[in-house]
Amino acid sequence: MEVVADLTTMMPGQVLARGVSRHLASLGWATVEEFVPARGLRVDVMALGPKGEVWVIECKSSRADFMSDHKWDGYLEWCDRFFWAVDGEFPVDLLPEGTGLLIADAYDAEIIRMAPEDKLAPARRKVMVQKFATHAARRLQALRDPGAGLGW
Repeated sequence: MEVVADLTTMMPGQVLARGVSRHLASLGWATVEEFVPARGLRVDVMALGPKGEVWVIECKSSRADFMSDHKWDGYLEWCDRFFWAVDGEFPVDLLPEGTGLLIADAYDAEIIRMAPEDKLAPARRKVMVQKFATHAARRLQALRDPGAGLGW
């Protein structure tokens, strides 16, 4: 099974998420894009590290994209570290202090500023890891059998 992403059909935020996911994979992390940690929230990239770390990365493709995001601080309680991913042209002075920063493109990313750590409680970590695993498995199954009508 081979799924090839066509960059010409991806939205700018999806292009950034692709580069972020590639970078984190090179460091031994697993990622899921468009992950729902709780009802009403959808993060661009949820990352699970080799030691069980949970990171959220929000991809912003423009000033307007950032200014219209009023939910990002609701993601903080669902991760150990929170990052913004933007391209090299983004006005990074807009981004809040106390958050991490990655500069990304379609092919890679670089951590410019490490986010401060605020460790998840063990019970919440367990829930997030289980949700992550379930979400990833369902995505894979949907790619393998798109006609199954599994409804997720």
